[in-house]
Amino acid sequence: MPEFPTIGAIDRLDDRFEGLIAADAPIELLDVGFAWPEGPVWVASEGHLLFSDIPRNAIYRWSEDGGTVVWMQPSGYTGVAYYGKEPGSNGLTLDPEGRLLACEHGDRRVSRLEHGGGKVTLADSYQGRRLNSPNDLVLRSSGDLYFTDPAYGLHHRYDDPARELPFCGVYLLRPGEREPVLLTDELENPNGLAFSPDEGLLYVTQSNPRRPVVMRYPVLADGTVGSGSALIDLAEFTAEAPGLPDGIKVDRAGNIFTTGPGGVWVAAPDGTLLGRVSTGRRIANLCWGGDGSVLYLCSDDYLCRVGTLTAGCLPGPPS
Repeated sequence: MPEFPTIGAIDRLDDRFEGLIAADAPIELLDVGFAWPEGPVWVASEGHLLFSDIPRNAIYRWSEDGGTVVWMQPSGYTGVAYYGKEPGSNGLTLDPEGRLLACEHGDRRVSRLEHGGGKVTLADSYQGRRLNSPNDLVLRSSGDLYFTDPAYGLHHRYDDPARELPFCGVYLLRPGEREPVLLTDELENPNGLAFSPDEGLLYVTQSNPRRPVVMRYPVLADGTVGSGSALIDLAEFTAEAPGLPDGIKVDRAGNIFTTGPGGVWVAAPDGTLLGRVSTGRRIANLCWGGDGSVLYLCSDDYLCRVGTLTAGCLPGPPS
């Protein structure tokens, strides 16, 4: 097994944090030199990590014995003209058949990579207007797909003349349908998504420096959501370290792991902040990997990981 350098520290705010991440848990630096890595997903059947590098329009594969290699390029923009600084894929996940689902900035769609090759567009418009730039996605056990659609991937972002929707939505796409259902347009910068363990709550991060919050929405019987409320507000920490709420994951006990100023913040299900995995850098996104107890972190130009004392569910085929 290779040995990796370590960075950062584990910061405890509440005694309950001791049962989630050890105080001396190393934050391992697995690789460096990326432009803006994002959207990691662990492929348990192959024992490797896939993650996007948005500016490079690529998906990389990392494994313990093989290191980092380009796995797909292009990954999110198939045009020939210059598109902007963030043309590639962003959030990634696996469906129960092990197929890769991706949010694609440049092609402005949510796609599925078929076994044996070829892509299927799952969603690229709402009420006849093109999506902005799908950012992150999560599957519910029912097969319902939820995704966010801010404007980060457009060349001129929120002022881009090619923008067709006047809002940034959180959407539900039901199995077999092409038209997504708009769940809410109240967030200026919706980003990461995750469910509570019973799937009764949908968490959505907002990457907005004026309101850096994790929102909580009750999931209704038809898969839509009720009125949302801010569960975690990280505004008081934005002046001390770089980073905003972006990627988010939940462990099997319902504890919330969200990126934020200086690293990954961990909160109890009621929103109480318990501690932080402090890298001192912006972290874009994270995922559970290995046996479900390892957090992989995409951080600025770094790929990192930290072991935990808890575990989350892995996407993909049931083990």
